Amino acid sequence: MLRVSVVVPNWNRSALLKKLLDDVAAQNVTPDEVIVVDNGSTDDSVAIARAAGASVIELGANQGFSKAVNRGIERARGEWIAILNNDIELESDWLSQLLDRAIQRNAWFASGKILNASNRSYLDGADDAVCRGASAWRCGHGRPDGQVWNQSRIIQIAPFTAAIFRSELFRKLGRLDEDFESYLEDVDFGIRCSIQRLEGVYVPEAVAYHYGSATLGRWHALTVRNIARNQLLLVAKHYPPYWIRKAGWAVFVAQGLWGLVALRHGAGLAFLAGKMEGLRRFRQVRQPGSPALWDVLEQSEHQIRELQNRTGFDSYWRAYFALTRLHRHTACADLSTSA
Repeated sequence: MLRVSVVVPNWNRSALLKKLLDDVAAQNVTPDEVIVVDNGSTDDSVAIARAAGASVIELGANQGFSKAVNRGIERARGEWIAILNNDIELESDWLSQLLDRAIQRNAWFASGKILNASNRSYLDGADDAVCRGASAWRCGHGRPDGQVWNQSRIIQIAPFTAAIFRSELFRKLGRLDEDFESYLEDVDFGIRCSIQRLEGVYVPEAVAYHYGSATLGRWHALTVRNIARNQLLLVAKHYPPYWIRKAGWAVFVAQGLWGLVALRHGAGLAFLAGKMEGLRRFRQVRQPGSPALWDVLEQSEHQIRELQNRTGFDSYWRAYFALTRLHRHTACADLSTSA
């Protein structure tokens, strides 16, 4: 078996792809193979990838991030698989830092510090976290780089933007869920890891730079629609049958507030379209869920609250915690009265 495979899902933006492949070739630990999975690019991406010596899988049409990553994982022969977006730039020791720390900690996966490529004093993010309402946060997104983000820690969810994974992990849990197509597929995978107590490590010394939504844009209608739909698919897949009693209010608040943010960015109709699609598909993807989910979500939500508290609350998370805390206090009061 090879030691390291690199998988790059790609759709257009050949100039960014070329820079990434140059950075991969310049790593001080040389990957054994590089696989570019092309989602039907209309530019010269395929030619650029082949000229760089990468193995290319051509899907012929844009079939979504999840499917592209899965085809790359199927082809990969490495003990470790690095997943990289095409709009990433890497420091030359990115891979070696992640490998060294993951092996040292006996971790299943590892992610590093991802800085905003356009303003490198700010974070694009570190790891991911998800609240009880099935709304996720890329931890540190938009925050100034600083001491909080320079501390290594155990993590639950690695962003598939730039991270490494033991290939055995995909044999244990399966690959990305292609129902998600694009967005929150990494959160879904991280929840599956957490339920099985398969942990990763955040390595701040491993630095990458992300242009962020370079293909479509952060508030593009398709982006918003997919996120809105996939928030509901997370509930359908993972929440146990009694989830409405346990977390129904948190789901309503988290996803409703996100809809208001989308509306503010002119994407309210896309949000509603995504929710309608999610509701139509809810029964189709519904699974029994696991009671262990609640511990996973409580831990992840606690991480969001602590990091927000240390670095300054976003208005979204301030509102979420205020509304869900009020509901919890009211519920406790009702129980005390009935007792």
